[in-house]
Amino acid sequence: EVQLVEAWGGSVQAGGSLRLSCAASGLTFDAYAIGWFRPAPGKEREGVSCIRSRDGSVTNYADSVKGRFTISRDNAKNMVYLQMNSLQPEDTAVYYCAADGPHRFLSRCVFSAPWGSWGQGTQVTVSS
Repeated sequence: EVQLVEAWGGSVQAGGSLRLSCAASGLTFDAYAIGWFRPAPGKEREGVSCIRSRDGSVTNYADSVKGRFTISRDNAKNMVYLQMNSLQPEDTAVYYCAADGPHRFLSRCVFSAPWGSWGQGTQVTVSS
C-alpha cells in the first residue's frame, strides 16, 4: 500500500519561509512523479509543483509560485521537499503531496496526470 505523509507545515508571517516534506513508502519511489497540490477557489485543487520520476531533473510550477517555491527529491530517502520562500497570505492552504506512476520513463510531470495516491495534507498559514 502506497503511503504519503506530509510534514513541516506551520504558521509564518508574510515574507517568511517553510520547507514541506513528503515521505513515501510502499512504492518503488524513483519510478513515481511526485506533486504538491492545494485547494483553490472554484476548483477541487490546483497543482503547485511537481517533479518527474527517476532523476527529478524536470520540474513544473504553477505561475503563482514560480521563483518562490522549489521542489526537490531524495530518492535514497524516499522524500520530496517543497521549499517555499517569500510566502504570501494567498499561499495559505492545506498542502497535499501525491504520487503518479510507476513510470519506466517520464519526460515531464503534469498536474493533469492521474495522481493515484495522496497524503493527508499539512496546513500552511501565512499572516499579513
